[in-house]
Amino acid sequence: MTNHNVLAIDLAKNVFQVCKFSRETNKVIYNKELSRKKLKELLIREKISLVAMEACASAHYWARYAKEHGHEVKVINARAVKGFLVKQKTDKNDAHAIAIAATMVHIKSVGILTPEEQGLQSLERARELAKAHRTALSNQIRGLLSEFGIVFAKGFASLNKELPFLLEDAENNLPYNFRQTLHQLWEMFHCYDENLKVLEKQVEQEVKQHSMCKKLMKLEGVGPIAALGLSIRLGAADTYNNGREAAANMGLTPKQHSSGGKENIGHISKNSADKRLRSVLFQGALSVINSIENRPAKTNKELWLKALIIRRGKKVAAIAFANKTVRTAYALIKNKTEYAPVELIA
Repeated sequence: MTNHNVLAIDLAKNVFQVCKFSRETNKVIYNKELSRKKLKELLIREKISLVAMEACASAHYWARYAKEHGHEVKVINARAVKGFLVKQKTDKNDAHAIAIAATMVHIKSVGILTPEEQGLQSLERARELAKAHRTALSNQIRGLLSEFGIVFAKGFASLNKELPFLLEDAENNLPYNFRQTLHQLWEMFHCYDENLKVLEKQVEQEVKQHSMCKKLMKLEGVGPIAALGLSIRLGAADTYNNGREAAANMGLTPKQHSSGGKENIGHISKNSADKRLRSVLFQGALSVINSIENRPAKTNKELWLKALIIRRGKKVAAIAFANKTVRTAYALIKNKTEYAPVELIA
């Protein structure tokens, strides 16, 4: 990293706080508010600087814009910036904290997504939202029906099958106003269900056309959603120094609280993690465990996994397997190789 000035930007929708910090004199040159138009003009006319900001909404857009105009860019995790915030929380203090955090060598930048990667990420987020809305509507319909003593079997299939008959039955003593409400909720549920199916097909089509996703789907327990998430999160594998760092960033390594030469290893982090991707990888690992549990191991990885299941149980083994999946994916991207599991010699 060169000794350029730091332009720390506290991002917002319309009014941005910009702190210009000199690393030579270790002093703030200015700390002022700018409009969106003025910020763009500033990034164009300023000499090459280190532009720093928190990883939040619109960070990738502004990071790409700054790079296009020759600046270095550092997008910092908000949790790392919080430790440098002193006094009260204001826009000025936030921008100053970002500037100080940007000068710390041990604090690294998160990966900056390309517009194409952001498009794929947006598709996955839309799928997650449709899935959440469908589940919420299903739960509300079931909860309201239970107040009238009507209970369906678990799953969306039973709801799809039983609810139309319930609405058509005129002798079930349901009030007319409730029947109208139920019909509206049912139409909304059906709409989200159809929308989710369309989005899932779109994800599958995008993954089939994406060379990196196709490579990652060869890994055990990695489907279209996991492959898409890994390809976006790992990028070109230049954000992380090694596979362990990538796995730790996704929350797949245990927390450490050590002092006085004593190492205390705890559970995986509940906060510092990519919870969406970790959940998908965990579910994929559990599916692999269930598939090999009652048959002999065919590869060295399966042999290792079966031994770990016996020693530590399924859930710990699933996290360890997800960790290994991330490390393997990192190595495949970094070394530009194809996945080839080592078969056991008969």
